[in-house]
Amino acid sequence: MDEIPVAVEAVLGGTIDRLTPIPGGSICRVYHLERGGRSWCLKTRTGAPADFFLAERDGIDALGAGGEVRVPEVVDCGASHILLEWLPPAGHGPDDAEQLGRQLAGLHSRAVAGFGFARNNYCGLTPQDNTRHTDGHVFFARCRLGVQGRLAHDAGLLPPRDRRRLERLADNLRRWIPIQPPSLIHGDLWSGNIHFSAHGPTLIDPAAHHGWGEADLAMTRLFGAMAPPFYAAYNEVRPLEPGFDERAPLYNLYHLLNHLNLFGSGWLPRVHAVLDRYA
Repeated sequence: MDEIPVAVEAVLGGTIDRLTPIPGGSICRVYHLERGGRSWCLKTRTGAPADFFLAERDGIDALGAGGEVRVPEVVDCGASHILLEWLPPAGHGPDDAEQLGRQLAGLHSRAVAGFGFARNNYCGLTPQDNTRHTDGHVFFARCRLGVQGRLAHDAGLLPPRDRRRLERLADNLRRWIPIQPPSLIHGDLWSGNIHFSAHGPTLIDPAAHHGWGEADLAMTRLFGAMAPPFYAAYNEVRPLEPGFDERAPLYNLYHLLNHLNLFGSGWLPRVHAVLDRYA
């Protein structure tokens, strides 16, 4: 079982009885570990940046600190792995969606200071610039759209004309996005990063930072929306400003650009669709 870092076996007190790959991850290898009747979840990536899993640990800790949402317990963390508690997957229904909506609204209602984060981290494998800002529009323009646009342009994935359109859009975010207080957000909240178990909904694989709460909500709709009770419950606890549907694609442009950088030119048409609409 060469996939298991020596440090993990040391933490667990001996050799693993069973190692079962969990399919679906595009960034990391994920395994179900069993030893002595107990279970854990192990994520590994060979050649990961030295702080990759440490950044994930810090994001998990930040999200879980207030108790509004459930996150997995971090058992161990190193340069090439993170070891988490095992939460057996379970079915879910409208009540679970409603519960998650209320929990996420609670998380976004937690008072935080400024935009950014205590450290830089990652969205997927892309470094995420969390330089502190007091202005959310400047933060999103520079540290989200600006960084992703530069990376894509430098890699030859975003043509110069499109980069100019992106810069124009970023300079005019106030036309569409109202002033909002900063919130601690998950940062990469698509359905694959929401895990349901007997304990209820759990948030995994964060790209945590202080941003706009609406950005999390928009991300839940990018690759297939959550069930309606999720949005109704969120809006009941933390009502959205009018016009959210109109501005949601602007928040998601960050993730579309990130997918362009991670997975290539096949994502450019979706980036174009947003640029055509707003720029």
